[in-house]
Amino acid sequence: MCGIAGTYGFGADTEDIARRMSGALAHRGPDGEGLFVDDRTGLAHRRLAIIDREHGAQPMTTADGRYTIIYNGEAYNYLDLRAELEGLGHVFRTDSDTEVLLEAHAEWGTDAYDRFNGMFAFAIHDAHTGTVTVARDHFGIKPLYYWSDPDAADGPRVVFGSEIRSLLAARVFEAAPDDRAVYRYLKFRVQDDDSQTFFAGVHRLMAGEVLEIRADGTEVSSFTRLQDELREIAARPARPYDEQVVDEYRERFQESVRLRLQSEVPVGTSLSGGLDSSAVAAVIARQLREQPEDERYSAVGTRQNTFSAVFPNSSNDEERYVDALLEDYQSQIASHKITPQPAAFLEDVHDFVRTQEEPIISTGPYAQYAVMREASQHVTVLLDGQGADEMMAGYNPYFYVYLRQLRRQKRFKELASEIVGSRDILRKLARTKFSGRTSVPIEALLNSGFVAEHSGEKVSSVQDDLKERLLEDTFRSSLPSLLRYEDKNTMRFSIEGRVPFVDKELLKFLFSLDESAIIHDGWNKRILRESMDGILPDMISKRRNKIGFTTPEGEWFRSIAPQLREIFASPSFAARPYFDAASVLALFDDYIAHPENHGTLMFWRLLNVELWMRTFFDDADGAVRALGGSADADADGAPASAPAAAAAPEAETEAPKSDYVANPGKQLDLVSAADGHPWRRLPLQTELVARGDDIESLARQRIERFAADLPADAVPAGAPWYFVISEKIIAISQGRSWFTWEVRPRRSAKVLSRFVSRTPAGIGLGDPTTMELAIREVGLPRVLAASAAGAAGKVVGRRGLFYEVVGANVRAIDGPTPYSAFPSNVSAKLPPKDPDAVSARISAAIRAADIPASLRESFVGTVVMDANDIGRNVLGSDVATPHEHLEATFADNPLGQGRQRTPMAILVDLGIASQR
Repeated sequence: MCGIAGTYGFGADTEDIARRMSGALAHRGPDGEGLFVDDRTGLAHRRLAIIDREHGAQPMTTADGRYTIIYNGEAYNYLDLRAELEGLGHVFRTDSDTEVLLEAHAEWGTDAYDRFNGMFAFAIHDAHTGTVTVARDHFGIKPLYYWSDPDAADGPRVVFGSEIRSLLAARVFEAAPDDRAVYRYLKFRVQDDDSQTFFAGVHRLMAGEVLEIRADGTEVSSFTRLQDELREIAARPARPYDEQVVDEYRERFQESVRLRLQSEVPVGTSLSGGLDSSAVAAVIARQLREQPEDERYSAVGTRQNTFSAVFPNSSNDEERYVDALLEDYQSQIASHKITPQPAAFLEDVHDFVRTQEEPIISTGPYAQYAVMREASQHVTVLLDGQGADEMMAGYNPYFYVYLRQLRRQKRFKELASEIVGSRDILRKLARTKFSGRTSVPIEALLNSGFVAEHSGEKVSSVQDDLKERLLEDTFRSSLPSLLRYEDKNTMRFSIEGRVPFVDKELLKFLFSLDESAIIHDGWNKRILRESMDGILPDMISKRRNKIGFTTPEGEWFRSIAPQLREIFASPSFAARPYFDAASVLALFDDYIAHPENHGTLMFWRLLNVELWMRTFFDDADGAVRALGGSADADADGAPASAPAAAAAPEAETEAPKSDYVANPGKQLDLVSAADGHPWRRLPLQTELVARGDDIESLARQRIERFAADLPADAVPAGAPWYFVISEKIIAISQGRSWFTWEVRPRRSAKVLSRFVSRTPAGIGLGDPTTMELAIREVGLPRVLAASAAGAAGKVVGRRGLFYEVVGANVRAIDGPTPYSAFPSNVSAKLPPKDPDAVSARISAAIRAADIPASLRESFVGTVVMDANDIGRNVLGSDVATPHEHLEATFADNPLGQGRQRTPMAILVDLGIASQR
């Protein structure tokens, strides 16, 4: 295992660039370094010596001087390939697999790569043609990143390497985040599923791909048909599932494990307590017990070292499963357990984020990071169970996929059997899906412009074809990110990680079998479970729950919530172009107060992006210094809060909007279609309003601020003016607004909401939470009667009957609208109570305000307006002006429904002013 880096096309700077890149990879190869430079190309290698430690130094060149290789990985079938090459006349000077790959390329070119069974990322320079060929293994176990200068005029300029940090160390381009990758991660929780990394212009070579760099340009192509071959195998008549098939799988799996024990340095096993890693450890331990003299297991030693993360008294602790295996093989296993703690996580998080290089889905890989640190004190090679879940349907959603496939194929007898067998899992999935908890959409916590820019992004997955879904998850959607965690965590501590399940021959065998070898009678990984009978304890082989290497993230977040909150309250977080900091902070405060209402995955993604930005793009010395440091004190700003949540400081990211400037895309003046008058609308920016706020005092203070620097022509002398206020903030102040997770929709609300057409803005009763509020407001019988009237109206072509029957109060109910300012983006609300009386009280407060007498005298009164981009509705007022005239003045909705936070406005009748 090693680190590789290379450059192409940088002329006299080639050697300096290659040396800088090599320095960034020192942790991947502490046992040696080497450099190759010619006119256009620089190749750097950092070696972690595993096989032929004495003679396997790199870069390695063929005897004729034509080909030079730098290589990271292991080809487990190298001895067979070597014998074949020797038969073709090749002479070997070393016992390393590196030389076998090099001679294979010399013999077969890129056609050789499909012959390799293992993990690899390598680059080969051809001195005759000047070409550099870069390749990555069939599954992408070993990483390879590259950057190509888009502005190069005299041939390509390329840097590539095992880690993104090595590319940054080249200093040939300026690091910048890729906003699309950030959005897809935050919105869909996807990563590593295509060639674009989180760094703009930096790409990953995908599994099974080869990059050719020539003087006339670069080209990426695939060297393998593995995925197509697997589809072809799956399309053939399946082998019947019987005891012979189980025995053959056991033998193939044992051989895959044995191949990955080839080493001249100590080998151990990562043991989480789950089925997959336990199977690897048990196969090795059984061999040590039954054939201790087998030289093929010599790198393990007399006792196998296993490494586990345990979390005593935690809901996700797997120590009892680890101990069950240790009890069965106590003479063959030397166990090492660690107990990661949240305090240690805070200390390690900067290095952990830097190690992973790109954001990750949860803190779970930190457990693996901590295990690798301990393992590095005992072994140099570590096996684990990655890949089994993606190849044998280890995650519960695969059951849905298989059931849909059986339904599509009209295999109803098998479908019924699977439903019965998996009923406990289906119940669990159904409870999660129909729990009644309304999750907060991530868009509600993001900058609206950022969301709008990437709103066209979509992510989908195969829904009714089990093997096709396994292929998708193995090569795109799931395993690639797990392999990234594996590589980064192991190599951070100079360990080679090996994954016996990720073997192309083993996968081909699985795909030759019927799906019942994978899922049967409600059990996934059927063939693995049955092949481990007598090798694994039943409590492991017959486990229904799955945890894996992870952390008790929810418990940790509650423990370190104050330190995490500092991140959300920091100026840097507020200044990012991605987040709506006020909403995030208020939501996190509600999490602190009511952790049972929230998960942590969304918070972690937000945190991870911020920590990643600090690590790779901000001042490196101050970055992430971290979570408890004084460098990230609370940002200045006015108090922000939420319905039923404690106030939270709001981080201001820009100067307040002037009262005399229109919101973006709007205008100040409009000629009303109702009365023909010209009207002026001056939107007033306000602080966020919370439950219990005195709305009359807020209005009075805001008018005083408005009047303090009033331009002479903004409100012409004697022009009648109105104070217009959004119904939303009145409802919030009255306690008639709730976070969506506070509303527990009954079954009838969930059903009825499905028959309501959602508006483009997400307003109305098309959400279970708003339908629940409607039922509470007027009762279920009235809502049902209105629904019946609405349905009948559609038949006869009459619209609006639903709201005529149900009443205006229900018409004004609003649901969560992601484009709105907090808390409207994460809450549902009833209309304000007694809006006419509220209008009168606000008007009285304004008339008592410290404003010029002339302004006071021309004040008409207050209007409570329900305005959005779809329609306008005056809910209450203390003025005689017809409501339809007032509504017409807001035809283009000049109030800021988004992050402008302008829920109040001064409305001036310029037509009356001109008449005077």
